[in-house]
Amino acid sequence: MSYAAFKMMHWPTGIENCASGYITHSAADFAQQIPPIQTDDIESDWPAVRSIGPTPNLIVTAGNVLEIYVVRVQEAGSGGSRGILDAKRGGVMAGVSGASLELVSHYRLHGNVESLAVLSVSGSDSSRRRDSIILAFRDAKVSVLEYDDSIQGLRASSLHCFEGPEWIYLKRGRETFARGPLLKVDPQGRCGGVLVYDLQMIILKTVQVGSGLVGDEEAFNLGGAISARVESSYIINLRDLDMKHVKDFIFVHGYIEPVLVILHERELTWAGRISWKHHTCMVSALSVNTTMKQHPLIWSAVNLPHDAYKLLAVPSPIGGVLVICANTIHYHSQSASCALAVNGFAVSGDGSQEMPRSSVNIELDAAHATWLANDVAMLSTKTGELLILTLVYDGRVVQRLDLSRAKASVLTSGISTLGNSFFFLASRLGDSLLVQFTCGTAPASSSSSLKEEVGDIEGDIPLSKRLRRSSYDALQDMVGGEELSLYGSTPNKAESAQRSVSFAVRDSFVNVGPLKDFSYGLRINANTNATGIAKQSNYELVCCSGHGKNGALCILQSSIRPEMITEVELAGCKGIWTVYHKSARGHGSDASKTAAEDDEYHAYLIISLEARTMVLETADFLGEVTESVDYYVQGSTIAAGNLFGRRRVVQVYARGARILDGSFMTQDLSFGASNSEPGSGSETLTVSSVSIADPYVLLRMNDGSIQLLVGDPSSCTVSISIPSVFEGFKKSVSACTLYHDRGPDPWLRKASTDAWLSSGISENIDGSDGAIQDQGDIYCIVCYEYGTLEIFDVPNFNTVFCVDNFVSGKTYLVDSFVKELLKDCRKAVNSSHEVTGHGRRENAQNMKATELAMQRWSGPHSRPFIFGILTDGTVLCYHAYLFEAQENARNEEPIAGKDSILSNSSASRLRNLRFVRVPLDMYIREEISGGIAHPRMTIFKNVGGHQGLFLSGAMPAWFMVFRERLRAHPQLCDGSIVAFTVLHNVNCNHGFIYVTSQGFLKICQLPSGLSYDNHWPVQKIPLKCTPHQVTYFAEKNLYPLIVSFPVLKPSNQILSPLVDQESGHQVDHDNASSDEPQRTYTVEEFEVRVLESEKSGGPWQTRATIPMQSSENALTVRMVTLFNTTSKENETLLAIGTAYVQGEDVAARGRVLLYALGRSDNSQNLVTEIYSKELKGAISALASLQGHLLISSGPKIILHKWTGTELNGVAFFDAPPLYVVSLNIVKNFILLGDIHKSIYFLSWKEQGAQLSLLAKDFASLDCFATEFLIDGSTLSLVVADEQKNVQIFYYAPKMSESWKGQKLLSRAEFHVGAHLTKFLRLQMLPTSSDRTAATPSPDKTNRYALLFGTLDGSIGCIAPLDELTFRRLQSLQKKLVDSVPHVAGLNPRAFRQFQSNGKAHRPGPDSIVDCELLCHYDMLSLEEQLEIAHQIGTTRSQILSNLNDLSVGTSFL
Repeated sequence: MSYAAFKMMHWPTGIENCASGYITHSAADFAQQIPPIQTDDIESDWPAVRSIGPTPNLIVTAGNVLEIYVVRVQEAGSGGSRGILDAKRGGVMAGVSGASLELVSHYRLHGNVESLAVLSVSGSDSSRRRDSIILAFRDAKVSVLEYDDSIQGLRASSLHCFEGPEWIYLKRGRETFARGPLLKVDPQGRCGGVLVYDLQMIILKTVQVGSGLVGDEEAFNLGGAISARVESSYIINLRDLDMKHVKDFIFVHGYIEPVLVILHERELTWAGRISWKHHTCMVSALSVNTTMKQHPLIWSAVNLPHDAYKLLAVPSPIGGVLVICANTIHYHSQSASCALAVNGFAVSGDGSQEMPRSSVNIELDAAHATWLANDVAMLSTKTGELLILTLVYDGRVVQRLDLSRAKASVLTSGISTLGNSFFFLASRLGDSLLVQFTCGTAPASSSSSLKEEVGDIEGDIPLSKRLRRSSYDALQDMVGGEELSLYGSTPNKAESAQRSVSFAVRDSFVNVGPLKDFSYGLRINANTNATGIAKQSNYELVCCSGHGKNGALCILQSSIRPEMITEVELAGCKGIWTVYHKSARGHGSDASKTAAEDDEYHAYLIISLEARTMVLETADFLGEVTESVDYYVQGSTIAAGNLFGRRRVVQVYARGARILDGSFMTQDLSFGASNSEPGSGSETLTVSSVSIADPYVLLRMNDGSIQLLVGDPSSCTVSISIPSVFEGFKKSVSACTLYHDRGPDPWLRKASTDAWLSSGISENIDGSDGAIQDQGDIYCIVCYEYGTLEIFDVPNFNTVFCVDNFVSGKTYLVDSFVKELLKDCRKAVNSSHEVTGHGRRENAQNMKATELAMQRWSGPHSRPFIFGILTDGTVLCYHAYLFEAQENARNEEPIAGKDSILSNSSASRLRNLRFVRVPLDMYIREEISGGIAHPRMTIFKNVGGHQGLFLSGAMPAWFMVFRERLRAHPQLCDGSIVAFTVLHNVNCNHGFIYVTSQGFLKICQLPSGLSYDNHWPVQKIPLKCTPHQVTYFAEKNLYPLIVSFPVLKPSNQILSPLVDQESGHQVDHDNASSDEPQRTYTVEEFEVRVLESEKSGGPWQTRATIPMQSSENALTVRMVTLFNTTSKENETLLAIGTAYVQGEDVAARGRVLLYALGRSDNSQNLVTEIYSKELKGAISALASLQGHLLISSGPKIILHKWTGTELNGVAFFDAPPLYVVSLNIVKNFILLGDIHKSIYFLSWKEQGAQLSLLAKDFASLDCFATEFLIDGSTLSLVVADEQKNVQIFYYAPKMSESWKGQKLLSRAEFHVGAHLTKFLRLQMLPTSSDRTAATPSPDKTNRYALLFGTLDGSIGCIAPLDELTFRRLQSLQKKLVDSVPHVAGLNPRAFRQFQSNGKAHRPGPDSIVDCELLCHYDMLSLEEQLEIAHQIGTTRSQILSNLNDLSVGTSFL
């Protein structure tokens, strides 16, 4: 393996930074949005609704992922809340019944976000303007991004870089810095500050309104939204101001010029020197004049504790700054100061006066904070408790601080307040939560009516559990079970009522990080007969994630394996459909009926075979009724569905259609005979595809013409009509579909210009034909053979939207009519050259759309998606959005008169409609062989409570819609799927049916316990303690797991074993116990639990626990296979390595424990200890090597043989590993990773019984994980380090630079950007190119990839590549660096450079390709793809086939 590919499969989920700001809308936009849809409720709801003011966007970053969300609030009693997915959380509060986060945009950056801030705009017009996002990246890069409505995404407005040779002087000769850049912004938006290289402050000066920057004025006149921008920047060297160690800084409120307050330490101290040197911190306030570039000191405060670490700016009208320390909170402003001690360790600076003590006793280091009101701050501590800090003030003078406990919640990495009613708790260690709060002076009675979730503010619990969850579970780790609402007892000056804050959890994000360890085991419902890629669905990853009370076991599966209810053999199936049948049904559709519609059972299942059609009744059991119904059963069916509000069924076959009422035919139509001459030509005209949207049926015939069946709801009959647009039409249609824009306010109406110009819509709805209007509008989407896409309204067939060359897959689709208008305005060149190029391309590549679908799933703010499948198997997906282009608005008035005379078509066009292309992450394309393409897309509204689209074919996949985001989950367990449909009846509740290509019909349901709103489906099992390491015992399907949990112990118990017996320290020990017997101390206690999962998606049971001794930490647990030298047979045992952690005065010891699992059938003693031995040094890693046990004990590595009763050492190795992090074994080779000394490569020789060092890496490297990479007959050594890099080494004793084989040589290096904690070696799957070869070479079959997990919650793999593929992809990668626009201006090559953090490092070869960059190739338009492929001397199909092979080869799990 000289070459490899790096590929992410699951992106980071642990949120590190969060902020709020008006990014996609301004605060003023909210005034129009508040009233709910119906008019009659407004008066009654109004006072309650008004309290939720404008809510800003939420911006979060996780690793290198940046996401922007908008908060969607559902008022109690508004009509938008019906729908299957609305199981509300948190009850009704302040007139709000629910709130959820909806994704606006998602970006994967080429760099990890170190710091995030929002630049807001001040000034007279501030409520109409928008904020910008500022991101800071290591070492000193700053990007300012603003939201651009026209592309529905972010655009860089300025980039600032202070790296490279011309800025090297800023580092002052240093190479390493403790932290990356820190970013803060002035609350009025006048400037921003970035602290880089520890002591350089970069001031970013923003553009002031009306300062006349070019282009600004124009945007204002057009009424377009303009965002805050940065004009220039300059540097303040804080060393010149006599600051040495800056800890934090912030801009404060209430000054005419921006004032920067800096927290810094004059001389360093530490806990051991407190008695001599304490209170070393101070704050200094600088007034920053950005025009003069001056920064005079205006006030300062000294004598702050040495453990101060955070500043918090108090909002106006109070002003000033809070300094948060580990034991105290201080308030300082120019005029006043006060402090509050939060525990017994606090001492005042001068030692004279006593500090006021708070009633709450708590450690406050590592807290995060935000403001709920201008005098109420909320702190989140390191244990996950929420505290409310109230400032008691008079005028602008703060008199005292008051701290009280609220609830316990998730361990946070940041908090952000969203508007005046929500805050977001971001977490790296648990699920992040959106919480609604009301902060009032209400007496207790009013808030008791809130139906809140019992207990703590918890993460997401699956719906099924949430309903039957016992109150004990919820209450068990509440802090003393305190009241849900909290009341600070101190009255504020203004009113004497109590201050109360109530919470309700509204939404949550699943987080699977930090992945400390994982193991790869069989799923409960595994199919033992599966082979090839389907076999991967038998496995799942069981991961240790989270920490403390957020600790959990995450079960991850990248592919869905449905739960089968029944299975029937059925050969030669072409398609399946389920239909409803309801005899009497009214015309109108009001809310009560739509609710019932979801639960209506299906009546018939129609199965189309090669030459006949079967009909089954879907009552209590499936019974065939083919003989007794009037369906067309003599040939195969093309499609079936319901018409006229489910009162009739329409069945379309090749030459005709039937309308049925239940089992009786009411109408029979035949096609093709209606042509003018009944000649030979008409006989071959058959239906090739069908789309049904009540009351229309659209047919595409096999010659590319179109026919429409128009239904008449009053008589329940249909008639054939050929739309006038298509009569005598020479353009052949390659794909078409109908789209029903449902709902009380159809979405697409907002896109037409006349919707804004006239108030015609509301009159229509009030008119007599209200019932029909309410049904929404129907559109017909057509794609022609030559690639143009048109949308018509039905039944008039006026063109409302048109895109040239849809098949090329451009990033944005804009109506060509609007494009022309824009061109006229800009005096653009005539577009004739496009046409000629177009023709030439068409010959080059005969690309067509074979299938289209358009759908808007339920939800008050949902927008439609368009899906298209092309002839080469590409799936295009577009998401609609609205954008009102300014130019056409300006040119409209003069032309309007002429337009209306010429044609009515331009007025009704959907000019404001645009589409943006959505990447489909997990989907693996399939090459379509020649011949007629079967319909592959099935839209589902409710399968197990989820909605989306199912794609059948050789690589079937589910596309589910959550938060307006498409999640792709493959389903590989049955191979190719030929037909799919939903089924809802007594025995199969909201399930589905599919037919595999092997000829099996399966009736299934989706696994219920999983959360699908994640990159991979995941099930989280809360452990309420920290998991450390997990291993898998295959025979019994058990998972032994190390966990630790905090235990309170009296301090004398902890101290006594540490006391040195010889020197009489006993006296102190006695004093301590007599003086304060009640003093306790928290220690982590360890145990090993053996877990087993009962059923798929269900809870996990603890089968056995193995407790550790006091102060003994379990470090490693492994299943090992040992050769018993007495009985001469292999035994599989559970081996545990431990260490006694007793401080630095006691020599380190550890134990090796061996247990047998499940020897006896009695379930009581599942685990029996068969051996334990104490050794010197910590036992940090274990492995079995050819029947022997390899133990790393402290600085030694010892190989033992097992006699059945004891371990006897047979060989040892003593080179200086300090602490072995990982041991890997292949045959008789050993790879050993050390915490500081990089890797060692050893071999074991049986005959001389010796462990010998083959080679090592001479550099110093802090290893996190190691593993062997096998490619055919080559063995490589992979190591991941503390700087987030991966290196691949190889052993080549014959090469001169390896110093006669002593030194491992570098084969490749790469920066991953996350801490890798574990590698897992898995055999790669055979790909299509391997299958075509008659006998694949052993190099192809014996090829292993490494799956890895990281502390960010991401999963990826490193896979070997052959040289030809590598060279091709590497040249493509070099092209893509320049030809793809990168978000935030980041350079992918710089990001993937090896980071040595200032240590000397010789750069290694660049032999890893980055699939994170290569995946952009798929998102380019067809022309760009062909052009780039041509430039690097290959073809598009070759590149796509290579990328596809890599995806298929690594589609594990």
